[in-house]
Amino acid sequence: MIERGLSPDKYQPDKLLLRTAGACDLDPHHLVEVFGEQRRRFTALLQGFGPDDWAAQSRCAGWSAHDVVRHLSDCNAIVAGAGPGDRTLDLAAGFDPRITPSGWLSASAGESPEATLRRFVATTEELLAVLRARLAQGRRFDVQMPYGPRDWTVLVLHGFWDSWLHERDVLLARGAEHPTSGDATFYATGYGVFIAAAVASTFGDPVQEKLTLGGDGGGVFDLDSRGAVTLTAGRVTAAGPSAAQVTDALAGRAEAAAVLGDLPAGSLAALSQLAEFMNTPVEQLSA
Repeated sequence: MIERGLSPDKYQPDKLLLRTAGACDLDPHHLVEVFGEQRRRFTALLQGFGPDDWAAQSRCAGWSAHDVVRHLSDCNAIVAGAGPGDRTLDLAAGFDPRITPSGWLSASAGESPEATLRRFVATTEELLAVLRARLAQGRRFDVQMPYGPRDWTVLVLHGFWDSWLHERDVLLARGAEHPTSGDATFYATGYGVFIAAAVASTFGDPVQEKLTLGGDGGGVFDLDSRGAVTLTAGRVTAAGPSAAQVTDALAGRAEAAAVLGDLPAGSLAALSQLAEFMNTPVEQLSA
């Protein structure tokens, strides 16, 4: 059983500040609780899976639902084990998000779905315990992210975004609903917009846009990457494209133009760089 902490329903995160240079502003205590709640919901669904469910194709090319959960178990250990200067996600150290995670899966080749689920639950509990202990101790240290050194709490947000997306990769592919919360969607959307802009910046495509997104977890996401990338997000009730669908599209799970078609062409192209990178076979990029 995944350990539960304070209910995220007691909080209403209404702002998020993420930057590639300078301090970020997020509530890591609340983020950890939202992370735990997301995993609790997903685990409850996985416990009802049969053999066909585990073997079913996810939204990730070449990965079944079983592969996705194996990957999330690997990520639990990576985030929990990260220490000062950790370079697991450092592009300069050889990390490639299209290749490296598949290599991690080799360690669990042949693992049964039942064993994977047990490992997923156990490593999730270990992860949450480590994160809560760090927060209680007031620990501060940087790890290397794909866009530069950031406080370890940003790695937790990255891990949550990855987990939230992969949960959808499993559930939406089988025609099921994604039982999430507004808090979870707000965190995932904020980080999804931020990392899309960070990738665009590495390709020399600066963006200055204010995205007004609707749905539970939506709000105003003010983005400026003309220098260092800065995202200021405010959670409000707003009309606009679904925040969850925008997060999917920016990560390459849907066509960005279908949900962000009102953006200027230059901004849409820039924010689509992450999706294009993730969906382009490695051999094509090196040709």
